[in-house]
Amino acid sequence: QVHLVESGGGLVQAGGSLRLSCAASGSIFRRSTMGWYRQAPGKQRELVATITSGGVTNYADSVKGRFTISRDNAENTAHLQMNSLKPEDTAVYYCNADGRFLGRSWDHWGQGTQVTVSS
Repeated sequence: QVHLVESGGGLVQAGGSLRLSCAASGSIFRRSTMGWYRQAPGKQRELVATITSGGVTNYADSVKGRFTISRDNAENTAHLQMNSLKPEDTAVYYCNADGRFLGRSWDHWGQGTQVTVSS
């Protein structure tokens, strides 16, 4: 069983910063691509950033240059550093662990953490 627990969300003014964390239980973290997704009210969930088990990162165009995804395999934790936040970044942010190994695949989600950016 895998659990993902997000933390670090909150209310911040435009231009400010927040750092989200995702703590993963279980043994699959090192083999997972970790991702952050977000869902704003009335919109579909969208990709924010991913980082593979080898450390290769990918970002949505809307956050490139402002957000940084990272992972700490020793601590089974993924982070999303968000700088220069904009009101349009307001959403519930979800952590995801996705992977496959020896014929087994998985796709796990956290419960989400609210990020609100005021103008």
